[in-house]
Amino acid sequence: MTLHTDLTRNQSLVLGALERAEGPISAYAILDELRTDGLRAPLQVYRALDKLLDMGLAHRLETLNAFILCAHPHEHTSEIIAFAICETCRQVWEFSDDTVRERLIAWTQAQDFRPSRTTMEIKGQCRKCAA
Repeated sequence: MTLHTDLTRNQSLVLGALERAEGPISAYAILDELRTDGLRAPLQVYRALDKLLDMGLAHRLETLNAFILCAHPHEHTSEIIAFAICETCRQVWEFSDDTVRERLIAWTQAQDFRPSRTTMEIKGQCRKCAA
C-alpha cells in the first residue's frame, strides 16, 4: 500500500482497497472488503472516495458506477482524462491527449460553456478479447 500521510484512516483503507483491486470496483464492494476494518456505512466509503477523487488519487468511471486507482497520480496536465474500458475483461486504460484536450477547450470556449468536470469513456473490446 502506498503511504499518504495526509489521508485519514478511512481514506487510507479505501485507497488500499483500490490498490488491491484488479479493475474497477464499486463503493459497495469496497465497503464489503473493509467491514472487518471497521467501515460499516456506505457514507464512510463515499466520503473517503470523494477526498481521493479531489486529490487525484482515484477516478470514477461513470458508465460502470465504479472507481479505479489513478494510473498517473499528480501527472495530469489537464482535468480532461479519458478511459478505454474493455466490456469483456473490464481492463481499463487511462490516458490524456493534448489534441482532444485542445479541441474540447476550443469547443467549450466557443459555446461559452463552463464545464465542471470532463471524463471521457470509450467502451469496446481490447485486442486480447477481440482476438
